[in-house]
Amino acid sequence: MTGAETFGAISLVPPLLAIVLAIVTRKPILSLFLGIWSGGVIFTTSHGVAQTLDWLVSSIGESTFNAKIMLIVLFLGAGVALIWRLGGANAIANTVTSSLDTQRKVGGATWLFGMLWFFDDYSNTAIVGTTMREISDEVQISREKLAYMIDSTAAPVATFGISSWVAYQLSMIREGYSAAGVSVEAGEVPGAFALFLQSIPFNMYCLFAVVMVGIIVFSGRDFGEMLDAEHRSATEGKLLRDGAIPMQSAEDSLGEVLTDSPQLRYFAVPTLSLMAVVVGGAAYTGLGGSEPGASVFEIAGNAAFVDALLWGTFTMVAVALVMGVGSGIANLDEAMETVIDGFSMMLTALTILVMAWTIGSVTTALGTGIYVTNIAENFVTPTLLPVVVLVASAFIAFSTGTSWGTMAIVTPIAVPLAWSVGGATPALLPVAIGTVFSGAIFGDHCSPISDTTILSSTFTGADHIDHVRTQMYYATTVLVVAASLLTVWGATRITPLVLLPVGVVMLGGLVYVLSEFDANRKDVEATRTVRVGNRSATDDD
Repeated sequence: MTGAETFGAISLVPPLLAIVLAIVTRKPILSLFLGIWSGGVIFTTSHGVAQTLDWLVSSIGESTFNAKIMLIVLFLGAGVALIWRLGGANAIANTVTSSLDTQRKVGGATWLFGMLWFFDDYSNTAIVGTTMREISDEVQISREKLAYMIDSTAAPVATFGISSWVAYQLSMIREGYSAAGVSVEAGEVPGAFALFLQSIPFNMYCLFAVVMVGIIVFSGRDFGEMLDAEHRSATEGKLLRDGAIPMQSAEDSLGEVLTDSPQLRYFAVPTLSLMAVVVGGAAYTGLGGSEPGASVFEIAGNAAFVDALLWGTFTMVAVALVMGVGSGIANLDEAMETVIDGFSMMLTALTILVMAWTIGSVTTALGTGIYVTNIAENFVTPTLLPVVVLVASAFIAFSTGTSWGTMAIVTPIAVPLAWSVGGATPALLPVAIGTVFSGAIFGDHCSPISDTTILSSTFTGADHIDHVRTQMYYATTVLVVAASLLTVWGATRITPLVLLPVGVVMLGGLVYVLSEFDANRKDVEATRTVRVGNRSATDDD
């Protein structure tokens, strides 16, 4: 790699500046803009502002993928707004409220709901976050805790389901094969989907992140800043800390529900319409792009999930609007006003999304990912490959705030590297792919400039930086366990299927030890005494 293709160590300045400022100032939009501007100054020296604005415009206008994501986010906002005002959210809350009367039950339902909504992380955060927020408020779960549960079951689950993520990951594997100069047709490597399946046991961060949510929920234990948040909620009844600035919520943005008798169909029908169109659209596009006789997995690999999600979110809005006006709950003016209010609710998230995309353009222009990965290449041996790829992917994702962008940067380098150090055999390819995906999503979870992390804060009504700070402790714990087991695998080549149960036990032990240590240090209870508002004063036990 020549010096002309990267700006070297100075290319780290824009993403690190944005991240540090976001954590310190708790103002992500300003922090992102200053990070982008610093990149413009580095890139052009004398035309920093002009370059910054050019990058911003390019992020909005040049990528049809980004334009589709923006429309999806707007339609999700409008759909959530209509469901809210028509009473659908209240209806589902009322339906399950009588049975979900403890923190463990609410947390368990959130965890399960997050795993079941597997086909896209954006709609996962929108639907699950909106549905569970009011119920979790009832049992005094802090907004930070809810945002964590939503965020850590969105992208990690989507990486394994029939989803837009899997389609994208398959395309990255094909890019990696191309970069390595190997082909499936020549019999040198397994097919993209076969390799994806082989990589799942090595995608340990995602597997353990989902498990970690369950451990935290059912043990009732917390540590780090999440312990502070939960102690505050338990003892003071404050879902947010004093001075917190929550992302926009449905209540604040959309006003009162239009009916005194909310019905479940105003949630179920639009939501099922969304699911049906997404699944049907994915099947339609997958069949259209596949050869006759293709398997279900090949069809899924060729599906245009983002297009299907765009169609599905539009359908959700249309169905909810027709139901609201047709039933007389809302007139046409009220319904359209609610749609616009839903768009408005998403403006903060959209602004940060555009900034996050733009800083990704900055890091690409400055060669940040190439610089970091080139450093990692100097230390790679077959034994160290899993951890090196994991850490490199994690750092790039943390710096850029994009897991997909990280996969695009690292996969075409990791696959040839794994092919080379593996003796021109596919032996190390599954671990390379699994660790790229793991590191990318870990960095995404810890980055204040990540789009999915931003949306998790938005739909749960949490302070965004508080969400990042509290989640970081848990994400790092999961990464440490994953990195430890991957190191063992690198040294022993034992099957990862043996290591995964060991990792679950390690996570449980760490949660117990860290919660006890932190609780003693802060002189609070490691397991909180549950405060359940006006319902009861009983504990989860």
